[in-house]
Parts: sequence; C-alpha cells; structure tokens
Amino acid sequence: MGQIQLFNDVQQSEALAEFFADTSLTAIHSSTLERAFLTAKALQAAQSSFVPLETSPLLREQNFGRGEGQRYDVRKKPRLSFEEHIAQGIFIPPFNRSDRYPGGESLDDVSKRADAIVKDIILPYVKKATREGIQDMHIAFVSHGIFIAELITLLAAQGGSSLRPKQFRGLRNTGWTLVTVKAIRDSEDDGQEVYPPVVQIVQHNSCTHLDTLVRQKGGIGSSAYDPGQKDIRSFMSSSRETRLKEVPLN
Repeated sequence: MGQIQLFNDVQQSEALAEFFADTSLTAIHSSTLERAFLTAKALQAAQSSFVPLETSPLLREQNFGRGEGQRYDVRKKPRLSFEEHIAQGIFIPPFNRSDRYPGGESLDDVSKRADAIVKDIILPYVKKATREGIQDMHIAFVSHGIFIAELITLLAAQGGSSLRPKQFRGLRNTGWTLVTVKAIRDSEDDGQEVYPPVVQIVQHNSCTHLDTLVRQKGGIGSSAYDPGQKDIRSFMSSSRETRLKEVPLN
C-alpha cells in the first residue's frame, strides 16, 4: 500500500519560498484568493531584497457559480442540454468550453482572463527585458490549477505551439511550472522586437521543493502534532466561503 504524505499549506509555501530564495525575482503577481496570496507573501519574504507584489482578480481560479461545492453527477440524461440538466438540479460536467454554471465562468471565460495577463503583463516584461538587454528577468505568478493551465497554453501559443490546457491540468499544491520567454531584438530595424518570441516550457508541476519535508507520526510534515493544524484535506471541502476568501486588492 502506498503512503500519502500530508503537509499543511504553510509548510509547503515556506518550502517553495526557500527553494526560490536564491532566484532574484523581479516581481510577483498573485491571485486575490487567500491561499495564493499567502504563498506569494512567503515568496516575497524569502527574497534578499524587496520585490513588489501585486494582486489581480484576473489570476483567480475559475468561478463555478452555483456549481461550487455541488456533487457532480456524470450520468447524463438523453436529449437534455447542459442548461436543462442544471435547471433540473443535475450538476453534470460541462459539455464544452463555452458551458458555464449559473453565475459562474466557462473555460473560455477563464481563457480570456489569461489572455489579458499574457498581453498586458507578461509580454510588456518581455519587451522591457529585450529593449534593456536584461538576460535574467524572473517574474512569479501565483494562481490556481485551471487558470494556470489556460495561461501556459496561451503563453506557449505566443511561440507558435498548439498545446491544449488539458495537458497542464492536475497541479499539485504549490507545484510550479517554469516557462522561459525570449524575444529577439533586431538591431538593423530600429531596435524593434521580432515576434513570435521563443517560448519553452522547461518544467511543469514540479514539487522538488517538498523533498525536504518529512511527515512524522501523529503530525503533518516535520511539525509536531497540533489539533488546530490544517492539512490538505481541509482544503478539499465544498465550503465556498473557505475556498473563495479574498485578500484586499492593491
């Protein structure tokens, strides 16, 4: 029988921050949801010099609306549309990327938010690094599984790749992905950047930072047992209040 290691979020975030402490970050961008923000704060605190941290609702996880916390039923009724299933209180998985639960977002909606991050935040960083000849500009984005999959896909598309978001789903808690983006500057043409940029997905869903955490008997991770401690199971509940707790915007 395999052994499941359970670590609390604080330990995982601190391990991640320590892992990247020697990587000089230029900026950190975080979702407004609390778990992502606390991880971003840990990353910021571990840096040797001040790093600006900005939050944005664009980096939030997909909003499932009335589907949040529902028990999904994979048994579809013949000849009923997705909307008709929901109207009858049957919360089946969406048929396609355009389907959304009442009050929620579709995957296409999430993709539009990710596209805004690429065009309004990431590509300006790439252009700045290219114009100023900066070789190592490290930008950290702290977000959530479904959104991250959409973001990676759109970023890869900037380099001409035709990947699908499903290839990047199933991120582990604090699992990280490294993507390098490089635009070539054409000195013979008034110094303008040449596109498409070169985009490479170097690592995906890496959790090497958790290798130093060891679960001890009766406790979580390397800490002694604390009945008030939360483990990963606490965050798999259907409580919308817990999952969608926000931090104040900048």
